Amino acid sequence: MSRIGKKPIDIPAGVKIAVEGNVVTVEGKGKLSFTLPQHVAVAVEGNQILVSQTDEAREASAMHGLARSIINNMVIGVTDGFKKVLAIVGVGYKASLSGQKLTLSLGFSHQIVYELPATIKAEVTPENQITISGCDKQLVGEVAAEIRRFRPPEPYKGKGIRYVNERIVLKEGKSVG
Repeated sequence: MSRIGKKPIDIPAGVKIAVEGNVVTVEGKGKLSFTLPQHVAVAVEGNQILVSQTDEAREASAMHGLARSIINNMVIGVTDGFKKVLAIVGVGYKASLSGQKLTLSLGFSHQIVYELPATIKAEVTPENQITISGCDKQLVGEVAAEIRRFRPPEPYKGKGIRYVNERIVLKEGKSVG
């Protein structure tokens, strides 16, 4: 039995949970749904969600904890939401946002235009920071990773796109001698 899976999930006020067959739907500021893996069952009792194993297969324990974590992240996402902040470091590197299109100038001969998914919101600050927010934790992280992949930080001067709390270890350049 999974230690994480055993913990009940509290349902905050304003959040609706629906369990239909093996699909769990969570609704609040947004709407998210998740198809349960095999060997896992979900029950809503009062203001708590209980995730349980249906059998004792080896895979069941792992899926038990996974399903509980995903449902917990869905509840957090529709109440508070998730966000990632990216910093653009480099002379002449900048970003602008128009609607759901993020335009990046990253030292290439062309600008990069990235179409944001419909459920993701982005903000660009004058300090060259991009804040990506949404209710789906996996999608927020994936969008941030895709944007970072356009120009990852290089190891000599640290130029590129990085997460705000990311630490880049800089290498020493060539020494003449």
